Amino acid sequence: MSEKQISYNKAFEELQEILEDIKGQNIDIDKLAAKVKRARELIGICEKRIKQVEMEVKEVTKTFSLKREK
Repeated sequence: MSEKQISYNKAFEELQEILEDIKGQNIDIDKLAAKVKRARELIGICEKRIKQVEMEVKEVTKTFSLKREK
């Protein structure tokens, strides 16, 4: 699944699953490395989405404020 296709909720769910896997004490080092890499990617996806939504909210509130001033 590419970065553009995964939703914030799916990325967050996958991050939670990875965290649970990492908490397990008997994880192979190669699998751990792959999970950490994937977690880093998912965190990036989540951060981008949060920033995008923040910008959209700021735009809407700015537009709303301008309309109220008129």
